[in-house]
Amino acid sequence: MEYHDSEKAKEVATRVEAYMEEHVLPREREALRTGEPISEDEVHESWEKAKERDLFAPQVPEEYGGQGLGFRDMLPSFEQVGRSLWGALSIRANAPQEGNMHTLEIAGTEDQKEQYLRPLVHGEIQTAFSMTEPPSGAGSDPKMLKTTARKEGDEWVINGHKWWTSDGYDADVLLVMARTDLDEHPYAGTSIILVPTDADGVDIVRNIPHLGGHGIVDVDRGHAEIKYDDVRVPEENLLGEEGGGFRLAQLRLGGGRLTHCMRYSGMAERALEISKAYLQERDAFGSSLADKQALRHRIADAETELHAARSMVRHAARELDNSDARIEVAMSKMYTANVTNEIMDLAVQCLGGNGISKDLPVAHFYEAVRPFRIVDGADEVHRRTIARNSFEDVYDADMENVRKFDESLDET
Repeated sequence: MEYHDSEKAKEVATRVEAYMEEHVLPREREALRTGEPISEDEVHESWEKAKERDLFAPQVPEEYGGQGLGFRDMLPSFEQVGRSLWGALSIRANAPQEGNMHTLEIAGTEDQKEQYLRPLVHGEIQTAFSMTEPPSGAGSDPKMLKTTARKEGDEWVINGHKWWTSDGYDADVLLVMARTDLDEHPYAGTSIILVPTDADGVDIVRNIPHLGGHGIVDVDRGHAEIKYDDVRVPEENLLGEEGGGFRLAQLRLGGGRLTHCMRYSGMAERALEISKAYLQERDAFGSSLADKQALRHRIADAETELHAARSMVRHAARELDNSDARIEVAMSKMYTANVTNEIMDLAVQCLGGNGISKDLPVAHFYEAVRPFRIVDGADEVHRRTIARNSFEDVYDADMENVRKFDESLDET
């Protein structure tokens, strides 16, 4: 399909595809075949290979060690790395680090960028975005945020309880969302504060066991539960403006949702390729499974829906250059999450016993993609946003022909 990506975007994506075919996918197949996971040393070696090919951290400005690609130009490359369980990690474009880099880039002071962004890009430190809280704190409704940060002298004092802090278990620095003005609405009274994990009062309780928690990479960062008990950090650890936490989080999540869409689109594409290859080879009931009309039609529907998702994401990315594109992003995220989930389910079904075996990557894909309908905003939250917008300006001219009760006949 031609998506009219820029020449730069296509050129880089072509080089990423070659890198995937020559380095990433063969190692993934070996890990699946032998059960030998990819070590952290191998991940760092892959970063050096990516640097040699000018593919490392495509989303980060060159001055901090990345490739400096614009948002739309990097999306096709994210789709390519999404084809593998460790593709994004292999070029330092993996979530949540990619989103945290973007957050530090747009809101960090020069000192914060030197202290955190530069070493983060090069893998010298890890970060985590600490926003979600256990019930009855902030989840799908972020206004329910309960973690607080009060100013005492030249320090912030933070108290709260978070969970699902991705990569938090092994993080060096946490980007903590906290209420800094309880008299304001949460949207105007919440800030993001940088908190080192070795600060007194930071208690990383556990890594939460979860669906898709075991992959092929021997790096178990997971999703942490964290408690903050009178944690003190300097006032200059405020990221961005005081009270601007929600706006900053929205900027982070808008682009992050689209990069997730592209990564999972790439994963869905590979699942379809594996399925089609298997269907052509597998005979049953007198012919190849690829000749069975029911399966051919389901594959056709999946290809069509994936094309629609890719087109929708690219449109949202264009809009994001000019606005927060909240509706376009919500539609893209919700639709792509559902399409990729449906494709993974189809792939497992097409592959039969091989679909639930982990000799192939599809079972891992199935586990990895299911949380996408919850993380970065559950389907229901995005539908709520879309529905609210759709009812804001309803065209009602045709309602004049609708019969209504004649109130003059009501004796009461």
